[in-house]
Amino acid sequence: MPGKKQPIRVLMINKFLHHNGGSETYIFRLGETLTALGHEVQFFGMEHEGRCVGNRVGAYTADMDFHGASALEKLTYPLRTIYSSEARRKLRLVLEDFQPHVCHLNNFNYQLTPSVILEIVQWRKETGRDCRIVFTAHDFQLVCPNHMLNNPNTRENCEKCLGGHFLHCVKGKCIHGSTAKSAIGALEAILWNAAKVYRHLDQIICCSRFLQGKMDTNPLFAGKTIAMHNFVDRPEAAAADKGDYVLYFGRYSEEKGVRLLLEAARALPEIPFVFAGKGPLEDELAGVPNIRNVGFQSGEELTRLIREARFSLCPSQWYENCPFSVMESIAHGTPVLGADIGGIPELVIPGKTGALFTPGDAADLTAKLRTLWSDPDATAAMVENCRRHPFDTAEEYAKKLLRIYRGE
Repeated sequence: MPGKKQPIRVLMINKFLHHNGGSETYIFRLGETLTALGHEVQFFGMEHEGRCVGNRVGAYTADMDFHGASALEKLTYPLRTIYSSEARRKLRLVLEDFQPHVCHLNNFNYQLTPSVILEIVQWRKETGRDCRIVFTAHDFQLVCPNHMLNNPNTRENCEKCLGGHFLHCVKGKCIHGSTAKSAIGALEAILWNAAKVYRHLDQIICCSRFLQGKMDTNPLFAGKTIAMHNFVDRPEAAAADKGDYVLYFGRYSEEKGVRLLLEAARALPEIPFVFAGKGPLEDELAGVPNIRNVGFQSGEELTRLIREARFSLCPSQWYENCPFSVMESIAHGTPVLGADIGGIPELVIPGKTGALFTPGDAADLTAKLRTLWSDPDATAAMVENCRRHPFDTAEEYAKKLLRIYRGE
């Protein structure tokens, strides 16, 4: 590992190398920031027509599309989701060319598989290279085969698999409501945990203390985890005048608490709500007269909606870890009314940057909404607290990450 002032070569490993979700936003922004700080970053994952980052030798695994696959491909997927010789072979090409000081793993299960960890370890052994393996846990994947600690069939949070009891995934049909898919997920977890492959992870970054606590239920992880909230840009623009509406932005789904929020909105016809997003419950918004659905928004228009909202909402019923919607709202000077669940209470300080309500409790959500809306002076006083809230910027986060990379 190079000294403190010498550049570091970082290989970011993630199954998707195109814009797909939060973990991709994370690795792309980190890659840009680390490069700007003078370090070298390459990427390894699946090939895809939308791939926007890569490596010098052009080595990627074939795209695995579980939804659009042919019948023949689907026959081979059960084995390929557990072990991938292709991922090992392609990764070795990148390791030999790039000679990374750090391999930073992100989402790798099912497409790349934990096989990539074995290949890094073998390469280190054969070459004598000093290469740390760092993993960012974006969800509960390594302790829960469906990665949510939530049974999508019963819509209840579930911790039965914690401690390695992965057969509960099969009993609950926790992966897409399918016994077969759940069995594959459980088998993958059982085999790799029995092989103790995750002992090779040098450090596990968790985006909330809540997630860290769940990861620590695995003895292999305990002692290697560190909680680091994600980063968010601090707006440079002047504060906007607040409008007369409450904002929800995100997915319109059950686990996000949208049905609960609809119930509260119906009970509070005097409060105007703006919904920005899309999802399976979208049709139900049309029947609530005080809801204006503006659909999916991004960029400057979403920023404007956030900045001008009296306050925003995060009513999730599942174990959110570090919701970007909460961090972005607070960074833009908009207080948040959030569910007291998962990592949300680590981000929202009641009376300072927002308020919390009992998750799943429509009556409490309605009462807190009414209280916040009827006291604009109180929410106005929170605005400055929000702007001063010390979330890390990408550069501040990257500098902390560099200390982890160096094992400091």
